[in-house]
Amino acid sequence: MNQTPKPGSRPGSAHQRVTLKTLAELTGLSLSTVSLSLRGGTTLKQETRQRVMDAAQSLGYVPDRAGVRLRTGKTNVVALVLDGAEDSIDFSRRMIQGIGQAIKNTRYHLTVMPEFERQLSTDTIRYILDNRTADGVIITHTGPRDRRVQMLIDADFPFVSHGRTEFYSPHPYHDFHSETFAAMAVQRLAERGCKNVLLMIGDDSTTNYHNIVTTFHRTTAQAGMRARVLGGPVALGGSADVRRLGEELARAPDHPDGIISDSEMRAIALIGGLQDGGLQLGRDVQLVYKQTSDILPTLFPTLDSIQEDVFGAGVELTRLLLKRIDGEPVETLQTLAEPTPQWRS
Repeated sequence: MNQTPKPGSRPGSAHQRVTLKTLAELTGLSLSTVSLSLRGGTTLKQETRQRVMDAAQSLGYVPDRAGVRLRTGKTNVVALVLDGAEDSIDFSRRMIQGIGQAIKNTRYHLTVMPEFERQLSTDTIRYILDNRTADGVIITHTGPRDRRVQMLIDADFPFVSHGRTEFYSPHPYHDFHSETFAAMAVQRLAERGCKNVLLMIGDDSTTNYHNIVTTFHRTTAQAGMRARVLGGPVALGGSADVRRLGEELARAPDHPDGIISDSEMRAIALIGGLQDGGLQLGRDVQLVYKQTSDILPTLFPTLDSIQEDVFGAGVELTRLLLKRIDGEPVETLQTLAEPTPQWRS
């Protein structure tokens, strides 16, 4: 009876682990050269590195992480601490895909650590720091004085945040340029003739919230618009609650003629309520939303959106983190992603 070799075993022997010696014998290279190549040694020729990589992939080589950690103190792991309460469609999948793309053909592996209760978020960071389960950390949904960021700064541990903070000490970050998003959305509604605009926005504990709201108030005042913000617990209610809110807005005598939503999920529920209340999109009310997937454009192909590339954010966060792990100065590791308008109406 034929048996399929286990991952990490040599073809022809279902129980013999593929080792550095196995790869050296196959490639005809020395053990030190193979080891250096697998560690990403830049002093080697690309042809040599590719030769080792092809051999490792063909045999299903899996590094002995325990041995690596004992020899080097490194885990070859990056940890994504992912906010479980995120409310953007497809955010998690695209973020993970972007990180996966960025660590492809490197020595690093990804561990995802979801956080479903934000008050416990420091426990996750404390576990990583105490047990050294990763060489670096990516955190999402940062607040202005984020305790996780403070812990990582104090520990001088490599990390990068998806979102800015207000700490005096600089730290690596990559963020969606939310101020540009808000200004761009207000300008678009002004071009569409809107005078009474509403911002529907979620988690008021994040830096992103404060950046968007501040810019929204400033730009609507400059445009002479009436402006209102619905955020925090109101916007973070379930889809049924947001839909009822949309219907109430539609039936109000002074209903908004322009709406900005920072989330596709909220936008979908809100649209349902507006339509329940008798408003027609594009005629009675204009809407601009932040796009993170292809779902809403499929359902409502004429609605305007401003796109955030979450996949690209995952790639960039990983690039910054690996540079930080290698010792690059913090001040060179802070980037912003510019929003991309998708005007369809």
